[in-house]
Amino acid sequence: MLSPDKIDLRDDVSEFEAISRNKSRVAISLSAVMIAMYFGFMSMFAFAKPLMGTILAPGLSLCILLGASVIVGSFLLCLVYVVWANRFYDPAVRRITG
Repeated sequence: MLSPDKIDLRDDVSEFEAISRNKSRVAISLSAVMIAMYFGFMSMFAFAKPLMGTILAPGLSLCILLGASVIVGSFLLCLVYVVWANRFYDPAVRRITG
């Protein structure tokens, strides 16, 4: 968290706003992907029950595989955000805060 005494707003307003907009774009994009994954799975669960009940292997249905994929996908999206923040966002904030 940035404290007001760490930022000289007169000099760095536009740069800080650009960083903030970029962070929002990344967060909204990753959130949209997660929402699409989750609601896609839930829609298939609700409206394509015969397809979701397809047995792929003994004890493994398509529903179980896709449900696990949603969970793994959420962890991967979190990893993408952490890597992005460590490589781009954090260094940019450090440049502004000195």
